[in-house]
Amino acid sequence: MTSDDSQPSAAKQTVGEKLKEARQKQGLSVAQIAEKQHLRSCIISDLEKGDYSQVDNELFIKGYVRTYATQVGLDADAIVSELDQELEPLRIEKEREIEANPLVDIERKKRKKRRIAKIVVAIIVALVVAATVVTVAIPKLTSGGPDAESPAAASETVSQAEDRNTSELESSADVEDTAAQETSVYQGEPDTHNAETPDFTPDALETDVGGADEQALLDEPEAAVETVQDPPPDIAQTAEPILAEAPMMDNQSPTSGVLEITFNDSCWVQVLDKSGNRLESSLQTGGDTLRVSGAAPLQVVIGAVDAVDTIQFQGEPVEIEDYPVRNNRSEFTLTI
Repeated sequence: MTSDDSQPSAAKQTVGEKLKEARQKQGLSVAQIAEKQHLRSCIISDLEKGDYSQVDNELFIKGYVRTYATQVGLDADAIVSELDQELEPLRIEKEREIEANPLVDIERKKRKKRRIAKIVVAIIVALVVAATVVTVAIPKLTSGGPDAESPAAASETVSQAEDRNTSELESSADVEDTAAQETSVYQGEPDTHNAETPDFTPDALETDVGGADEQALLDEPEAAVETVQDPPPDIAQTAEPILAEAPMMDNQSPTSGVLEITFNDSCWVQVLDKSGNRLESSLQTGGDTLRVSGAAPLQVVIGAVDAVDTIQFQGEPVEIEDYPVRNNRSEFTLTI
């Protein structure tokens, strides 16, 4: 009967009672546990009693309990799992308080309005881009009509050059026929006439006439080729403005702040950005360096001020003594 009664009582032990019992078995005092975590003794006592009101952040509570369980040799994961079950009623109560707060409802409406405004701006930008494409790019693409007529004009120029060459060849043939007739006339005359004009011979006549005609034939195709190779002015002038530059949109990003913290001992830290998004929420140990960046201003929560070595924001040192410290915990906002 005694063993059966002891099992239900042991099963009903809270996380704080288990931590206290393990501490007593180890022969450790509350002050020793608190000193190791850089906390006040009253906070350790409250954790053993199950009173979590002194620590307003659930993440810090779990961190303190996990470290406590490790110090006294208990299974930290199992203890934190039991603690999560104990915190569930408190969590539900806190959510109800938040929902009942009118400021939360106002903030929710503001976020909804901001989302709608972003969607409207995106639609306006899309309409502006579409209007620019319709009014600028499409007319320039459709203005390529004269370019389509240019090849026809070039082919017409080539055909005219060919016709001109053909007519010149025909005229050259007529000149050769005339020269041949004159040669036959000279051959039928008496030798006395030839004696008076010894330098004039049929061969010389044919050479002169033929050479002149051949030179003319060689010159004329070159002129025709040059006429074909020179493109009409419309082709060179209308080929370039077809492509239109797409409008450039300036991307404006919110101001980003860079935070760097170095630690000389275990410390829980949380960093939120301008919109309330969580950038960091973790347990740092001695020798660690935390570096985060996000939209300023940044909201910083330090769980153990004594464990912080240095703080720098935007490359400038931050004196934590300038901010209020309560129970070795500090919460402050850094702006650019």
